[in-house]
Amino acid sequence: MKVVLFCGGMGTRLREHSDTIPKPLVNIGYRPIVWHLMRYYAHFGHKDFILCLGYRGDMIREYFLNYNECLSNDFVMSEGGRKIEPIRTDIHDWRITFVNTGLHSNIGQRLLRAREFVKDEPCFLANYADALSDLPLNDHIAAFQASNKVASLLAVAPSQSFHCIQADDRGVVTGLRPMEGMETWINAGFFCLRQDIFDYIEEGDELVEKPFQRLIERQLLMAHRYRGFWQQMDTLKDKIAYDRIEARGDCPWMVWQKR
Repeated sequence: MKVVLFCGGMGTRLREHSDTIPKPLVNIGYRPIVWHLMRYYAHFGHKDFILCLGYRGDMIREYFLNYNECLSNDFVMSEGGRKIEPIRTDIHDWRITFVNTGLHSNIGQRLLRAREFVKDEPCFLANYADALSDLPLNDHIAAFQASNKVASLLAVAPSQSFHCIQADDRGVVTGLRPMEGMETWINAGFFCLRQDIFDYIEEGDELVEKPFQRLIERQLLMAHRYRGFWQQMDTLKDKIAYDRIEARGDCPWMVWQKR
């Protein structure tokens, strides 16, 4: 399946980095989060990517145009540097389409602008490109394909340390419960979509607002619930959390390193 990655947002809540680079290029270890996400999809055999570019799209283009396997992989150098032999390679069999989808476009409009590149795909994958997971992707796809739904989204339980407040009409708090552990699910930004999705998007629509509401009315949207690892890259706090995970060497999203 082709994979559409929405890489055009400004990442305003990650301002410490997004003032200089787009969010997809924020590093986790030696490589940017977009590489980690693409490597995840490639592990499951999905290596044909469409990058929907916007803010600082030139930097994303430059990253891949100047990609050097040896800067982040083990290699053997001989003949005084004249011969370089990578021990492992990453992207040699990937196909990447770079599409300018507008500086201020929302997700729905970016998807419309990428339509021509997935027109031959009965089903395709899409992702916000700002979170990683160890989701068994084949299970998500199989459940979607076995359904008659137009779209499926990954639903995860929020892990942030927020509390839900219950209060009466006077504002008196009657309950306070942590979000974690509650039967509350959020959109994790991993999508499976059929071609029919384009019949539900109009010019100007944000994907999860009006188009998904139209699908809900027709019972054509499904949620794949998952309680495993999922972590977004939305704020500096999230960036620090990723850095700590990577420093420990226990990175659940690196499913390609597991037997």
